[in-house]
Amino acid sequence: MRRRVTLSGNKMTSREVLHTYLAKKLAFPSYYGKNLDALHDCLTERCDPLHITVTYTERLKENLGDYGDALLQVLQDIAEENELITLAVYADKRI
Repeated sequence: MRRRVTLSGNKMTSREVLHTYLAKKLAFPSYYGKNLDALHDCLTERCDPLHITVTYTERLKENLGDYGDALLQVLQDIAEENELITLAVYADKRI
């Protein structure tokens, strides 16, 4: 069964908050490096099916600017590299 995780752009208000939120929602190990490279490493190595939905991406970009764009790109790259991970992105929709 594929695990489903919804990430809300409304909750990602700074880089620190974003990485703490991701670590909790995605059940990362305590040694998670809290940066985009560490996010990439943790998710591309994942061996269980996972569907990630990101909502309110416009708010995410307002809060984090280019870093928000970079986060979305990393998530897209991960979904392309790891066949067990799927991604859905919504600019202003809540699931």
